[in-house]
Amino acid sequence: MRVYAVVAAGGFRRHATYRVATAAGVFTNTVFGFIMAYTFTALWDERPHLGGYDLSQALTYVWLGQALLMTAAMMGGGFEDELIERIRTGDIAIDLYRPADLQLFWLAGDLGRAAFHLLGRGVVPMALGALAFDLALPAGPLVWVAFLVAVALGVVVSFAIRFLVALSAFWLLDGAGVAQITWLAGLFFSGMVLPLTLFPGALGTFAQALPWSSLLQIPADVFLGKHTGWGLVRVYAFQAGWAAVLLAAGRLLQSVAARRVVVQGG
Repeated sequence: MRVYAVVAAGGFRRHATYRVATAAGVFTNTVFGFIMAYTFTALWDERPHLGGYDLSQALTYVWLGQALLMTAAMMGGGFEDELIERIRTGDIAIDLYRPADLQLFWLAGDLGRAAFHLLGRGVVPMALGALAFDLALPAGPLVWVAFLVAVALGVVVSFAIRFLVALSAFWLLDGAGVAQITWLAGLFFSGMVLPLTLFPGALGTFAQALPWSSLLQIPADVFLGKHTGWGLVRVYAFQAGWAAVLLAAGRLLQSVAARRVVVQGG
């Protein structure tokens, strides 16, 4: 476990070195936060309590989306491009022979990346949004803790999806197309474009049942106090269930790919 802790710390430090990129990202998230906040304000003025949110909650949702965009890698930007390239070049064979589990190694690094982006690109836009708008911030520390747990589970789900996308390069040679489709699906079905509670009928039910809802919709609703008591336990179980299923699928594909590499190498 010490190896993976070191890898996670290395992932944090690696992204912390890109100070200019981080500042640019904070600026971009803040600008888009203001654009979406004013758009949501106009929409909620016409339709108060749309999707079960009042205006303050809707604006909070906007700024949480900007804070979690890179944290949960909803538009990519995590480890997957590097892993796809290592598969394409054949360097993945070296990784598979290392005395460390491939999936856990990349998961540890991605957790370090996510922790940095939550602090480096999430706190400042959220703070600026709270200064400019009347946000619905939690009154007690337990809600903050519950929110961070939901974010952590969402990051694991996000990793598991992107790990599967990266492993597709074993069969497709280039996973860029699959990655782009997955990112588009992630933006739409995570609730980044609009809260999933606004989706009508069966589409809303379907969207909320997909794993991408763990990335933003669930953490945001936990932050806003929509899930408490057993309701909170249920959404944690939902996130953990998807994480377990997707990680298991990734481990299965990893084993199949490893056997393929061994056969070709032999």
